[in-house]
Amino acid sequence: MTAPVRVVPGVAAPTVDTRTLTIGVVGAGRVGTALGAALARTGHRLTGASGRSDASGARISGRLPGVPHRRAEDVVRNADLVIFAVPDDALAPLVAHLGESGAFRRGVIIAHTSGAHGIGILHPATARGALPLAIHPAMTFTGAADDVDRLTAGISFGVTAPDELRKLAADLVAELGGTAEWVPDDRRALYHTALAHGANHLVTLVNEAMDRLRDAGVLHPERVLSPLLHASLDNALAMSDAALTGPVSRGDAGTVAKHLDTLAQVAPDSVPSYLALARRTADRAIAAGRLAPADAEPLLGVLASKPAEF
Repeated sequence: MTAPVRVVPGVAAPTVDTRTLTIGVVGAGRVGTALGAALARTGHRLTGASGRSDASGARISGRLPGVPHRRAEDVVRNADLVIFAVPDDALAPLVAHLGESGAFRRGVIIAHTSGAHGIGILHPATARGALPLAIHPAMTFTGAADDVDRLTAGISFGVTAPDELRKLAADLVAELGGTAEWVPDDRRALYHTALAHGANHLVTLVNEAMDRLRDAGVLHPERVLSPLLHASLDNALAMSDAALTGPVSRGDAGTVAKHLDTLAQVAPDSVPSYLALARRTADRAIAAGRLAPADAEPLLGVLASKPAEF
């Protein structure tokens, strides 16, 4: 193991070749194994990985070949940089437990991959002299073999770091082919909310649309939706609210009312989500000047109805 990086608050960090840092991974799920494999690909030496389930052990063996499967305490004690890739709600109790066990030492870098948390959650480690980082890859992971390729394809990483470690964090992200987006510690929850709202809810929305197309007799809803959704996403990213189209942005109250009537008959569980999204779409269309307030009044009347009325 190389000598630990020592950083004094308020003093510029020493120049560190991040590739000389030995790395350990705590949490052998989809993110942890993909990140470990990506770092190994760049030339880092992984000294251990931990995971408590049989599935985690299998992932370590299959995706991190040759990396010892160790307890979390031993992973922390045997690496210069330890990546915690565990579920958001598991991070605080795990770091607290490891702090009580005496696993943390002065100068070891503790980096977690949670988008929702900043570096404050690592206090049990920093109180013992460890150095904190939060490095969240803005990507979805499925557990498939191409996760590493997705991770290293030029994505953004939401990074929170003390000033003294910003260069080291930027170098790590650059090694992975990514771009660091610097997120203040008190904005991590908002940052993560935005990603979850956009990515996770998109999956739900697409699946809802495919279900309704199946209800309409469409045999291959994915074929129908793919070009439409790709165009909508591209337009939204490039044009913001100017990309809005459809009956809500036109103020077509009659069409929207028919949609709600149909959903009430065929898929009543979908009515509340349709209403919520249509109301928000109407608000944005009005604010962007896509829909005149006077033209919006009949539509807003329809959208003011409660789900039980449809």
